[in-house]
Amino acid sequence: MLESNVLVRPPLSVARRRFTSREYYAMLEAGILHEDDRLELIEGEIIEMSPINPAHASHVARLMRLFAKRLDERAFLSPQNPLDLGDLSQPEPDVLVLKPREDDYERSHPAPADVLLLVEVSDSTIDYDRNVKALLYARVGVREMWIVNLPERQLEIYRHPTRKGYNDHHTFKRGEAVALLAFPEATFQVSEILSKTGR
Repeated sequence: MLESNVLVRPPLSVARRRFTSREYYAMLEAGILHEDDRLELIEGEIIEMSPINPAHASHVARLMRLFAKRLDERAFLSPQNPLDLGDLSQPEPDVLVLKPREDDYERSHPAPADVLLLVEVSDSTIDYDRNVKALLYARVGVREMWIVNLPERQLEIYRHPTRKGYNDHHTFKRGEAVALLAFPEATFQVSEILSKTGR
């Protein structure tokens, strides 16, 4: 029995329970987690995503319209749907520009090899997207990632993935034009991607 003047300290580190993709989807199917809860599985941890505010939703819709118009049938567009990164990660990027597939990805979620471009629209999540998600995407070989940076009103482009992150990172502002690595002939003005109102 412990005496009353003995202070019991918690352990310095607390073990975290990591989940696999199979467990994550089983919890969704069982109703323990709900699709409407805005969750992602990142490196074995279930992360609650920020609510979608009007500015975020508007930029996602604008990107979908631009990509559909410029890329036509050459790519399959998937907004805010899972990307299968294996046993521990099932992120849901804001926009995926994918290689066309006969089943339109009905039989399975896309994998990194299917991704022509991945886009995250970032507001309060900008640091997380730059430091956690960009590294994750680079490690699995996503060839090109864009961050639509709403607070700083700029477009960040990450290319040439390695196990340590993207080797190529450039920032673009209004008045400049960009193109996808996969479709260099399809150019986009940054002013088309960012809203006219500043957010």
